[in-house]
Amino acid sequence: MTDTVVPRVLVDATAVPADRGALGRYVDGLIGALHRADADLAVVCQRSDEERYAKLAPKARVVAGPPAIAHRQARLAWEQSGLPLVAQQVGAHLIHAPYYSIPLRPGLPTVVTVHDMAYFTDPEAHNPVRTTFVRSATRTAVRRATRVIVPSKATRDELVRLLGADPTRIDVAYHGVDHSIFHPPTAEERRHVSDRLGLHGRPYIAFLGALEPRKNVPNLIRGWVRAAEGLDGPPALILAGSGGWDDELDAALADVPAHLRVIRPGYLPWPSLPGFFAGSLAVALPSRGEGFGLPVLEAMACGATVLTTHRASLPEVGGDAVAYTDPGVDDIAAALRALIDDPERRRRLAEAAHARSREFTWAASAEAHLAAYQRAVEQ
Repeated sequence: MTDTVVPRVLVDATAVPADRGALGRYVDGLIGALHRADADLAVVCQRSDEERYAKLAPKARVVAGPPAIAHRQARLAWEQSGLPLVAQQVGAHLIHAPYYSIPLRPGLPTVVTVHDMAYFTDPEAHNPVRTTFVRSATRTAVRRATRVIVPSKATRDELVRLLGADPTRIDVAYHGVDHSIFHPPTAEERRHVSDRLGLHGRPYIAFLGALEPRKNVPNLIRGWVRAAEGLDGPPALILAGSGGWDDELDAALADVPAHLRVIRPGYLPWPSLPGFFAGSLAVALPSRGEGFGLPVLEAMACGATVLTTHRASLPEVGGDAVAYTDPGVDDIAAALRALIDDPERRRRLAEAAHARSREFTWAASAEAHLAAYQRAVEQ
């Protein structure tokens, strides 16, 4: 920041879910990095997160919202009146809304993060009522916010193509990865996860994410079944993650042959993820499209072999350091089998993935956000 006046930014962290999913990791990583960059920072959050953000950003003014905003509808209503009031109380120069909705009369510049355009490009994969709301809120935010931040060039291009957004008001800020959490694990960390999953050293293919249609899990299951045909000691498939929905999932699981093993451990604590990712033969994330693809980057940082799709933002993250597939069953089957049969290729990809992950830091992301904030107050 070269300007003499550094804007005080209020980050609205009230939408961060308790399970610290991708939105939580983005907001947490960004707030910590903004603090380390000496940003003039205030944070409004759920009461349950007040202590967390006070530790992440000790010099920031942290304000807990009312208890009612733990419920989504109450939070959205509070966002319209309560959020501008908090901004006034902390003397903010602008508000950063790190999700798709913003207050309509904020009284000061606003910056909004639009993470992806999935509700526009793949609406049938989502609840119709939620799709209608998110699409409307996104259109409004893109039209009314002073600046729009996106996590990839692919998302920027979709915003322009689908909503006619002004590209001069869009800033690309890649996500980072916390290398203190996501790192190549020790042999003991790998063994601990394998034992916890009941595998005790047997091979497996790893997936981590919500079991929602966009993640393409039914095709992953069917592709894995075909890839395992004829193998002695075929790898298990681990579907880790909390929540989600997919009408095709149960049908795909019902067709899995009895000699193959699918394990659904649910939520895995963060300390387990390096061993989970890097202990696998491959981390398979064959999504139909992502706004960024944070699990891909996190698996790369752990030194895992990653298989993903050449869709939307994913090549921006993976570069030449991951394997790619189209999202169809036959494509996934062929790509998985090629990785299973080639340990040397898996080793090369894992090394390249870890090296590439070092290019994505929260410090660089914070710098890009600070530049967007400055542009917003100057506008």
